[in-house]
Amino acid sequence: MFRHILAFQHVSRRTVASTARRQVDNKVPQNQKRFQEDNGVPVYLKGGTSDALLYRTTMALTVMGVGYVVYELVKAAFPQKK
Repeated sequence: MFRHILAFQHVSRRTVASTARRQVDNKVPQNQKRFQEDNGVPVYLKGGTSDALLYRTTMALTVMGVGYVVYELVKAAFPQKK
């Protein structure tokens, strides 16, 4: 049992401290070019479909939240008679 724990520690330490890393392309210049071009699209929608979906979901939840708050305020302002 102890031998298995030592082997696991050795493998986990070796994978964490490994110097061989996966090469990742630097996409920052491409993203800067895309987000800085003047094409009339707001910056919060330049990310594509996922940004548009996230924006619309956020706006829908905000409108629903404001509507619920107004409903509760009206309900509290005019209490029901018993």
